Amino acid sequence: MTRFVVDGSTTVLTGAASGIGRSLAHELSRRGGNLVLLDRDAEGLGRVAADIRASRPGRTVLTHVVDLGDAVAALATAEAVRDVTPRIDLLVNNAGVALGGRFDQISLEDFSWVMDINFRAVVVMAHTLLPCLVATPGSHIANVSSLFGLVAPGGQTAYASSKFAVRGFGDALRQELAPLDVGVTTVHPGGIRTHIAESARLGAGVTAEEHEIGRVAFAKLLRIEPDVAARHIVDGVVRRRPRVLIGASTYALDIAARIAPGSYGRLLALGDRQMRDRAAR
Repeated sequence: MTRFVVDGSTTVLTGAASGIGRSLAHELSRRGGNLVLLDRDAEGLGRVAADIRASRPGRTVLTHVVDLGDAVAALATAEAVRDVTPRIDLLVNNAGVALGGRFDQISLEDFSWVMDINFRAVVVMAHTLLPCLVATPGSHIANVSSLFGLVAPGGQTAYASSKFAVRGFGDALRQELAPLDVGVTTVHPGGIRTHIAESARLGAGVTAEEHEIGRVAFAKLLRIEPDVAARHIVDGVVRRRPRVLIGASTYALDIAARIAPGSYGRLLALGDRQMRDRAAR
């Protein structure tokens, strides 16, 4: 496929109110793109849209406030976007949530909540908007997975399951859509300085002490600014890359998982213990 052209394109972007999503909105508009932004945070979404309209008045920016964890609302919003935005060049499924706790510490409701937002919403958006994407030659889909869509550490059963699902979905969808001139990129960020960990839901069995130690330990890994991640993602879309890995640790752990798929967990467990020990001091 030829390179994706951002200038003059229209992007539908979920999770646009903060973190990587907010940076993606600014990066795409900076490169000449028009935007349809989705998020459950109405105030944050409004600020992002207002900032882009003020700094780049030539861009079209539409917003939809929706909780993608609500299956009915997610489908209705996707249909509304499809109906009012017939030309869609790029879909970026970025919205995501996290959940703290081992499998025995979380409820089935907690697990479903993560899967609904991190995976089912990706499927709903892609399926609903697919006719618009297919009707736009050279269109593209970018699904944000995670470092934990490459490796699965303990304490992340729900999150890793959702992100591995995004990875598998993207791999299969890429093969199906290639003959239709629609590209698919799966993004695996690691160590991005966002608030996803701070806003994570806690399993009912997680103690306050466990949560605080985990939060402090995890925060030390978040060293990459969202703006840097956004540039990598948009560059990957432009180049039609099947995968975009962000962060040195992502590359290293991807290699470890390929070389030792059955035993890389020992390395993850060792690193986790060391981080938690330092955080507890």
